[in-house]
Order: sequence, then C-alpha cells, then structure tokens
Amino acid sequence: MAKESQTPTPAQVEVPEISIEEKLMTLYRLQQIDSQIDKIKIIRGELPLEVQDLEDEIEGLQTRIEKFQEEVKSYEKQVSEKKLSIKESTALVKKYEEQQMNVRNNREYDSLSKEIEFQNLEIQLAEKRIKEFSTALELKNEQIKESKSLLKERESDLRVKNSELKGIVQETEKEEQSLFNKSTELKKNIDDRLVVAYNRIRTNARNGLAVVQIERDACGGCFNKIPPQHHLDIRMHKKIIVCEYCGRILIDNDLADSLKK
Repeated sequence: MAKESQTPTPAQVEVPEISIEEKLMTLYRLQQIDSQIDKIKIIRGELPLEVQDLEDEIEGLQTRIEKFQEEVKSYEKQVSEKKLSIKESTALVKKYEEQQMNVRNNREYDSLSKEIEFQNLEIQLAEKRIKEFSTALELKNEQIKESKSLLKERESDLRVKNSELKGIVQETEKEEQSLFNKSTELKKNIDDRLVVAYNRIRTNARNGLAVVQIERDACGGCFNKIPPQHHLDIRMHKKIIVCEYCGRILIDNDLADSLKK
C-alpha cells in the first residue's frame, strides 16, 4: 500500500540555513531599507507628536470648561436659593411687624422683635452670600470665556497640523509601505534570533543603525577604533562580529560596496 505524502505544517517549515556572508548581506540590505523608512519618518518630523499634544490639550480644555460650567450652575442655584430665602424672611418680617400691632403684652412684643431681628440677620447673611456667589460667578464666566477662546485657537491649530500631516502621509505612505514590505520579506530569510538582535540594536542605537561598515579602521556607528585582530575576522565572513563598544554588527567595505553596485 503506497504511503500518503504528508504536507509539512507551518510549524515544520524552517528558514533554510544560509551562510554567514549571506546573512551579513541580508542584514545590510535590511539596514538600508529600514534607514529609508527612518528618513520618511524624519520628513514627517514632530507633526504626529504635535497633533497628539494638541488633541490632549483640547480634551483638557473641554474638561475644564465643563467643570467651570458645572460650578456656574451650582453658584446660580445657590444665588436663587438665597434670593428665595430673602423673600421668605422679608415676608416673615412683615408678618411679625403686623402681629406687633396687636400684641397684648410686652413679652409678646419682645418675642416678635427678636424674630424680626433674626430674620433681618438672615436677610443680611443671604445678601452677603449672594454677593460672594456673584463675584465667583463673574470669575468663572471669565475663565469659561478665556478657555473657550483658547480652545478655538487650539482647534484651529489642530486643523492646520492635521492637514499638514495628511499631506505628508499621502506623499510618503505608498513608498513607506513598499519599503516595509521589502523589510518584512528580508527578515524571513534570516533566523528569528538574529532578527530580534537586529531590532534590539536598532532600538538602542541613537541613529537607528544596527549594521555598519568599517570607516578608516573604525566602527561606522560609534567611530571607535576596531582592534586589529578583528579586521581579518570581519573580512573572512566566518562569523558575525559586533563592535565591542556599541554592539553594532560590523561588515567590511568590500561586502558593503558589492551590495551598492
């Protein structure tokens, strides 16, 4: 009985082993492509961050205005309550004064006088509170006005920045996507551990360079001199050599130049 052929699962498919020289060439090509992507991001500059900062500031201003508006409502409510209190106290004063006209003795008269005095004090206190609340209301309304003016400016700034960013993205996104696809394809040709190391070096490097060629016997990334004993190892392409100072992957000029042709 013939054995059925088995199709390997994705987990069984491995990246074909390639030579160190081929790995170095692939890494250098990958670096050149990723550097082009970096340049596109530099062209965009700080615009994405500026847009994000403006969006955050606008959100903060909107929250601040909402808080001020809630405080205004609270003050207005308290002013209304105090005005109602004054109205009630005034009515009581009038009532007590009318009752004083018909008292039967001094004790009743004095009792009503104390009630009238108390209600007048209540009216004075309410008027004082209304004055305080009105001052606070003026301040809050002024803060709302200033915040709304600033909000309007920031929203205008955001529209301008978004328009600039959209224009730059439209100009570069097609090229960036093409480069990103090439970068992804190249990474498939080398083992995952090397890709992880390459990405880690790029992240830690200030200029995003993980693979550099030798320049005047020095590392093309940090410009420290390379020990003489390492030069032959780098040219032999028998193993991947990294700079002992900055950790970047080193390739010789001949290999770099061959890839530039």
